[in-house]
Amino acid sequence: MANTQMMATAIRALAMDAVQQANSGHPGAPMGMADMAVALWGSHLKHSPHNPNWFDRDRFVLSNGHGSMLIYAVLHLTGYNLPIKELKNFRQLHSKTPGHPEVGYTPGVETTTGPLGQGLTNAVGMALAEKLLAKEFNREGHTVVDHNTYVFMGDGCLMEGISHEAAALAGAWKLNKLIALYDDNGISIDGQVTPWFIDNTAVRFAAYGWNVLGPIDGHDAELVANSIAGAKHSNDKPTLIICKTHIGKGSPNRANTAKAHGEPLGAEEIKLTREALNWPYAPFEIPKEVHDDWDAKAKGLVLEADWDARFAAYKAAHPALAAELVRRMKGELPKSFSQLAVDTVIGAHTKAETVASRKASQLALESFTAGLPELLGGSADLTGSNLTNTKATPALRFDMNGEVVLTANADGVSAGGRHINYGVREFGMAAIMNGIALHGGYIPYGGTFLTFSDYSRNAIRMAALMKLRVIHVFTHDSIGLGEDGPTHQSIEHAASLRLIPNLDVWRPGDTAETAVAWAVALQNKTKPTALLLSRQNLPYAPKDDLGQISKGAYVLSEPAEVGLNKKAQAVIIATGSEVQLALKAQELLATYKIAVRVVSMPSNTTFDRQKPAYKTDVLPEGLPRIAVEMGVTDGWWKYGCAAVVGIDTFGESAPAPVLFKHFGFTPENVADTVRKVLKK
Repeated sequence: MANTQMMATAIRALAMDAVQQANSGHPGAPMGMADMAVALWGSHLKHSPHNPNWFDRDRFVLSNGHGSMLIYAVLHLTGYNLPIKELKNFRQLHSKTPGHPEVGYTPGVETTTGPLGQGLTNAVGMALAEKLLAKEFNREGHTVVDHNTYVFMGDGCLMEGISHEAAALAGAWKLNKLIALYDDNGISIDGQVTPWFIDNTAVRFAAYGWNVLGPIDGHDAELVANSIAGAKHSNDKPTLIICKTHIGKGSPNRANTAKAHGEPLGAEEIKLTREALNWPYAPFEIPKEVHDDWDAKAKGLVLEADWDARFAAYKAAHPALAAELVRRMKGELPKSFSQLAVDTVIGAHTKAETVASRKASQLALESFTAGLPELLGGSADLTGSNLTNTKATPALRFDMNGEVVLTANADGVSAGGRHINYGVREFGMAAIMNGIALHGGYIPYGGTFLTFSDYSRNAIRMAALMKLRVIHVFTHDSIGLGEDGPTHQSIEHAASLRLIPNLDVWRPGDTAETAVAWAVALQNKTKPTALLLSRQNLPYAPKDDLGQISKGAYVLSEPAEVGLNKKAQAVIIATGSEVQLALKAQELLATYKIAVRVVSMPSNTTFDRQKPAYKTDVLPEGLPRIAVEMGVTDGWWKYGCAAVVGIDTFGESAPAPVLFKHFGFTPENVADTVRKVLKK
């Protein structure tokens, strides 16, 4: 018979010991949530320490990631490959126990958490992915997708506005397999939260359409376990279990105080806490009987074996579906993708259409969504502007019972909705897409205006940190937006996004570049991508070598013969809608006997990764370089530019052609800038 009190005390001891040894960390939350962890991990969580990535495992998210020693302690105790030496190495360089949980570093950690509220939102994405996959792949008599998503969260998660976006969507989507346990301890860094956090959380979540249980005693592991059991019976609602707890429980002088939140207890207080908890063991010492009570390896093997048998029967009955599910969960593109990408790019090239790049994106998506059933799109209430929907992506809909409404795709195959109306929730959309990507089975993409990337920026950064294949479709990318004015006109956003490590940013100039951007993004298994797309129509720019587009920059146009000289005297670098300005300026300069090369650079981030020889071929040494982009100039000087035609102020409200002239985005001004550089 498991001694749940000793199991919880083991977590408390490991948390205070690790934080003390590191002289850094947050002991209070794991000490307060220890009994909740015993209830979930000891009685309910379906997982396998031998195989942390087993497909049908339950997902567990620690949204209040500052309490990371909770999950590290539990992973160690249950038998994951996280030896005690790693707990002793808490928060140290290259350890498997970083300050906040990081996916890919620690076996058993499902997502990187720390920025509060995003873990909860990731969990919503995971639960949505599970629900959609279950509808798509489960068949009568064969249930192979069937797991829950659990999330622990605290006051800070609920104070962050993203929790509203996430919880509202979870209720609307009737994610009944999402179970959140709220660590309601009433303490944050600044002390008692009652002066500034007066929400009636139970009523708030009930209004979202959640099933709300509690408040209950979060230190009664049996009561918490029974509440989780009740939550699992919900058919059409996610569940919130409100657990009243004491931060730093067990500490005689630090419990229920902000002092327990974010600093070591101190040697003397730890001694007193050991006495209060009746825990006479040395630091990091766990008695064998407690380890045995926690050990989940044998149970995990049984759970895996049971699922393996069910999947074998499923594979025998539905071999094509089984193979497709395996491919999708591995994140592999179908073997037909290479040809699909080539056909899409060549099709965009041969049609030579004059369309906005947002429309070019939709044209490419028509092809890709038809060929890739894992593409799961959406938009933050701007579908008609972002053009993220296609014939192959029916809208996500649920019936009164919370079931996904099946819709026939273009090929006649019934599937769940593949285009999500996120509502006006840019941040929530971005973090939910991260959760979908983390779960596996889908490649999520979502759209909004580029200027609103500010709302979703931290989730974009988290996707880059976690190396997730998530695609952001950002339209209305410049002052070309026109009359809506500076509140909606992107100025610094392209440059700002390019600063995020491991994020690929593409600003294509026509249909072919847009199709290539999509093809590259879909193949980037370890990078998110931001596609910056125009509202205004862009003429197609003829090109000889489509293959070089994928390198991020290429020579689009060499100078025509100017007198007896065909050798370029300067290079104009342009991106997106400004490529057409560069080409027209090239023609104007020829009338002045000035020969220039035009380089299209749809992706600075991709070009920067190319070999030096290629970069020198595109941007020869010794030739003056002039960049043209409707945005801040700072990011262009690193290319050794002699001048940049850009905009370092906010925009104005006026028709786009008026703004282009006002801010100097005309062929004449670009040509004059080149002439000034060359002093001709």
